[in-house]
Amino acid sequence: QAMRLLTHMASGHVESNTITYNAAVSACEKVGNWCQALGLLNQMASSHVEWDTITCNAAVSACEKGGEWAQAMRLLTHMASGHVESNTITYNAAVSACEKVGNWCQALGLLNQMASSHVEWDTITCNAAVSACEKGEQWVH
Repeated sequence: QAMRLLTHMASGHVESNTITYNAAVSACEKVGNWCQALGLLNQMASSHVEWDTITCNAAVSACEKGGEWAQAMRLLTHMASGHVESNTITYNAAVSACEKVGNWCQALGLLNQMASSHVEWDTITCNAAVSACEKGEQWVH
């Protein structure tokens, strides 16, 4: 439904903005449709609509739900290079994406990145990192 409304807005010459796209990316995130979420990010860029932290958090979460940890990492890198602020929610989704596939090394790397970026860990962050280590049979780290 969200995608149809976005298309309908465009065909009716109603201008979409960051908030409109955030709602659509969030709808994709809810169902784990990472491919559509990334497509919306591309559409935003081509329409000169800026991404914000909410946009990226929803897209990283969509990648996490879709099991696409590498895409989540690319988005995190793009956020840093594009000057979009990442926060605990962003990193939680990325660490959780790594956890789903047992990528403990990347998950721990994200914890280090959070510390160096002065982004605080929370219970979700730590649980996902511990679970990633467990899935990777890394009990010493």
